[in-house]
Amino acid sequence: MATIARPTPLASRWAQFHALTKPRVVQLIVFCALIGMLLAEPGWPDLALAGAATVGIWLVAGAAAAFNCLIEEQIDRKMARTAWRPTARGELTRTQTLLFSGLLCAAGSAVLWVWVNPLTMWLTFATFVGYAVVYTVVLKPLTPQNIVIGGASGAMPPVLGWAAMRNEVGPEAIVLCLIIFLWTPPHFWALALYRTEDYRRAGLPMLPVTHGPEFTRLQVLLYTLVLFAGTLLPFIIGMSGLLYLASAAVLGGMFIFYAWQLWRNYSDVLARKTFRFSIWHLSLLFAALLLDHYLGPLLHWLWA
Repeated sequence: MATIARPTPLASRWAQFHALTKPRVVQLIVFCALIGMLLAEPGWPDLALAGAATVGIWLVAGAAAAFNCLIEEQIDRKMARTAWRPTARGELTRTQTLLFSGLLCAAGSAVLWVWVNPLTMWLTFATFVGYAVVYTVVLKPLTPQNIVIGGASGAMPPVLGWAAMRNEVGPEAIVLCLIIFLWTPPHFWALALYRTEDYRRAGLPMLPVTHGPEFTRLQVLLYTLVLFAGTLLPFIIGMSGLLYLASAAVLGGMFIFYAWQLWRNYSDVLARKTFRFSIWHLSLLFAALLLDHYLGPLLHWLWA
């Protein structure tokens, strides 16, 4: 007897589309963009402008994530970490995913063009192309340095936030971008170390697959050292004060300690801890920049 397929409940369909946007990843992107907005202004920013920029950047970032799910549908099915995605499970068709991604990108671009400024719209769209096309389609399947080169797109959120407020890209925004650019390889390779078999099954040339875990662990350690130097730049150029410097020193030291342990005495458990701490590292580092931005002048006045 033939069975009749039941329509997917609206709530479940919404959850599937929401999952395509990779909410946790997008939250970090929007957080970094918001930090760029707040640091771009000496005082409190224009809330209407900041709100419009946040919505526009969130929509385009979600569109890029959905497009990534579309392109990597077959790869996601082979990896335990991504097999649950609606595209990998066949819950959403390629046409539905493409239309959803296009709708989000168009809506976000329109918001940025009309209510923010064209510069931010074009920079955000370029970031979409960099992640969804250059990284996902070209770099990821071809080179183990994919995350290093493609990390430039992931490092753009503070620049987008800065451009939204200033309608320009200043050197401070470039410094914020550089910090995320240097943070991305040790963050991602910590994940790749305990997901090596996933990437090998998927046929992706991630560094632990092509060069082995020992080489990858050394690269994680070396990048955390370079990252530590990069995180000192906001203080060096006068963008932040002692509150941020102390925070950067503590957080950087902790990241280096995790990487040192990973290099000397590897375990999957430690790699997971390193990956999770890397997220806290970036979040707390940027939060410290924000606190220093607003509390620094007050502390300087009290100590003067």
